[in-house]
Amino acid sequence: MKLNNILFLNTLVLGTMITISSYSWFSMWMGLEINLLSFIPLVSKKNVSSSEASMKYFFVQMMASMIIMFVILFSLLKNDSLMPLNNWMSLILNSSLLMKMGMAPFHFWFIEVIEGFSWMTSFILLTWQKIAPMIIILYNSINLYFLVFIIILSMMISGLKSWNQTSMKKILALSSINHMGWMMSILMMNQISWLIYFLIYTFMNLVLILMMNLNNISKMSQILNLKMNKTMKFFFFMNFLSLGGLPPFLGFFPKWLVLKSLIFNNMEILSLIMVFLTILMLFIYIRILIQSLILKNIESKISFSKSSFLINFLNYFNLFGLILFSFFMNF
Repeated sequence: MKLNNILFLNTLVLGTMITISSYSWFSMWMGLEINLLSFIPLVSKKNVSSSEASMKYFFVQMMASMIIMFVILFSLLKNDSLMPLNNWMSLILNSSLLMKMGMAPFHFWFIEVIEGFSWMTSFILLTWQKIAPMIIILYNSINLYFLVFIIILSMMISGLKSWNQTSMKKILALSSINHMGWMMSILMMNQISWLIYFLIYTFMNLVLILMMNLNNISKMSQILNLKMNKTMKFFFFMNFLSLGGLPPFLGFFPKWLVLKSLIFNNMEILSLIMVFLTILMLFIYIRILIQSLILKNIESKISFSKSSFLINFLNYFNLFGLILFSFFMNF
């Protein structure tokens, strides 16, 4: 890794840490800007697609940051205090933070931008870049009806827009919007469950992105021609089912926690809607799996082609993680 990439990764982490540990809104805004200005050099490469994607990302984030600064200044001039924000200011602030995360209906930039990024920068965008906006939403109270509307809309749009996608990065971006709906539903009720969900979601994304980066996969058609052995192909497709949240796999565990908390807080209808809308995303994963397993293709005879000990260990943990969590955490 180049020295300048290490520097920008450090400042990227520093910006997020400043945001989540600040006592003032100005410090939070400053942390967001440090995070943004550190992420742009990481994604800017010499090819045209990454430069265009980084410019789109910069303009969208800059617009959201301007809205956040407007809310801060307006509230200070009006009340001489930032807390509590009135309903309209809170709605505008939360909307700008949802725009930074790429949740519906502010997802217009997210799907197009990720297409121009490399796999590793896409991983940062899908995971680390969500932390700071979510923590600020946690600090700022959000209207329950607005939150439910955002959750249902995000899960519905992500499921429907995935049906005609052939790019794996776009499918993972829409999957991220779907998972953010689950994370937002638990964020206000149980922060420990939100943290567990986020960590497991990051882990599942890491395993999938490492395998796709190693095999140079970017389109769904390339999966049909994968020259993997049966073991690695099994791992690859089971990771998709885990990301969808099927019960035998690790991905079901965070959804289990969310559903338990929602039902405990008398939100059975919301949990039922979320389960049905998640089936739309699961259909996309199964479509990828069925086409690749049923159609005749070439399989490698080598026991572990284009693999590593780390990827194999992560895959085994992804498959048997639900059993381990259930046993040790007594759920």
